[in-house]
Amino acid sequence: MIPAEIIQHKRDGKALTADELRFFIRGYTDGTLPDYQMSALLMAIFFKGMDLREISVLTELMLTSGESMDFSHLNAYVADKHSTGGVGDKVSIILGPLLAAAGLAIPMISGRGLGHTGGTLDKLETIPGFRTGLSLDEFRQAVETIGIAMIGQTADICPADKKIYALRDVTGTVQSIPLICGSIMSKKIAEGIQGLVLDIKTGNGAFMKTAEQARELADHLVRIGQDFGVKTDPVFTSMNQPLGRFAGLWCEMLESFDCLCGYGPADTMEVTYTLGSKLLFQAGLAADEAEAIELQQKLITDGSAYAKFREMIHNQAGDVTILDDPTTLHQPACRQDFTAPVSGYIQAMNTYRIGLATVSLGCGRLKINDSVDPTAGMEFLRKIGDEVSEGQVLIHCFNSDSGKLQEALSLLPGAITIGPEPASHQLILK
Repeated sequence: MIPAEIIQHKRDGKALTADELRFFIRGYTDGTLPDYQMSALLMAIFFKGMDLREISVLTELMLTSGESMDFSHLNAYVADKHSTGGVGDKVSIILGPLLAAAGLAIPMISGRGLGHTGGTLDKLETIPGFRTGLSLDEFRQAVETIGIAMIGQTADICPADKKIYALRDVTGTVQSIPLICGSIMSKKIAEGIQGLVLDIKTGNGAFMKTAEQARELADHLVRIGQDFGVKTDPVFTSMNQPLGRFAGLWCEMLESFDCLCGYGPADTMEVTYTLGSKLLFQAGLAADEAEAIELQQKLITDGSAYAKFREMIHNQAGDVTILDDPTTLHQPACRQDFTAPVSGYIQAMNTYRIGLATVSLGCGRLKINDSVDPTAGMEFLRKIGDEVSEGQVLIHCFNSDSGKLQEALSLLPGAITIGPEPASHQLILK
């Protein structure tokens, strides 16, 4: 086959055959096709899209480029959760141990910060010693013995996706629904799961800005799940303001500890319980959402969820003793407040701009080899609907680099809209 002809086919809006896709994916993965030709194909897909058959083939090719897990011998229901990314979204860190405490098996492959959004792995690695780079054997053993492991994508799992994703990140093709679907679902199916719940975020701080885009993505992901025998339920949540009280690295871990101990912010727990309810219903452990929420609340109240979290940390070589006094770790050297320029009600928050400010603080990466600052983050003291007075603190910013702190603060003016009328924010979208 001639690579340029395949690129031209997609450029002209034609559906690619399974053989054409196989030629390109396998060739790029094994190094026989260069970056510039894959970049051209990715851009053609970005503009011309793919039909469901093409997306399903793409997913299978990424999946079969590496190894897959098999947990069919377990009595437990094997499931996972995926979020399309947000600011302050630490739900995976809470929900994974919570569902494992309920008796589900949770093999969770997570990612690092992407663009303006935070990364689960970056947050977990603020725990001293915590290993996110388990081998597949260690990953399998953890799920079999304690019911949960949270790791990063290994070289053995979907290597085609890993290589292509790195190229997408530097060629402006991340926000392509077909490519997002193939990337998400190949990794999730490789985990050997039976069920999946998707947190599809929409709004100004999400990759899917509109409800229409979010629903199109969800429909595609559900169809792919059906093709591969994975029960897939979407939940739509708003990213028109940050989730929870904190956004950052260690500060989000502290908030996660609070959530697992029953002191979490209402919005974070609402998303957690809603997502968890879908999987508990799939697993046959709850008859409806009310029963599922009651079960999750009980597991937090009686300490089971927090105990499972500690067990996971210990099993992945993390220092569990730090949880006895976690506020002593990763103390920021620099702090400064962002205050209200006028009095009134907070009517809107530009979550995308706030997310960029957290990256500037040191919570994310501008380049793939940048280091992150575990002390960096923001605390949101007021959110949409709150009445504020001129000069009142809205966001408390902190890190250990005064230059980066000032850079982050320079992005915040205009990120919060204050007006004379009260406003409201709907978190769970129908």
